[in-house]
Amino acid sequence: MSFLIELAATLCIVIGSVFIFVGSLGLVKLPDLMTRLHAPSKATTLGVGGCLLASMLVSWESMGRFQIQEILITFFLFLTAPVTAHFIAKAHLHLQVNDAKDLPSTRTKFRWSTYSLGSLDDDIPRG
Repeated sequence: MSFLIELAATLCIVIGSVFIFVGSLGLVKLPDLMTRLHAPSKATTLGVGGCLLASMLVSWESMGRFQIQEILITFFLFLTAPVTAHFIAKAHLHLQVNDAKDLPSTRTKFRWSTYSLGSLDDDIPRG
């Protein structure tokens, strides 16, 4: 294996490991679910993506082609992580918010799309 491919794979693994560590640290240290949700869904996705990129480089160098498994794992990871984080955030919003005043402002004339309280209709700025 050439030195440049080994160096690139090593850098991908090290950078990916740093992202995974930061994501894990954020999951433990951040105060509430909504802020904790960003750490694993963003940083850890990049970390695993870096490790998969290193694996792709090594398999390309040794076999002359990419493995379909690595490409599929990368595709599903980058597809499912944001969707899962969105579902968790929506579930938290629906289970934990009891009053319209607890919701952050949307700063538009529209209210929250999936959160419906009767008192919200009166609070929507018109015009």
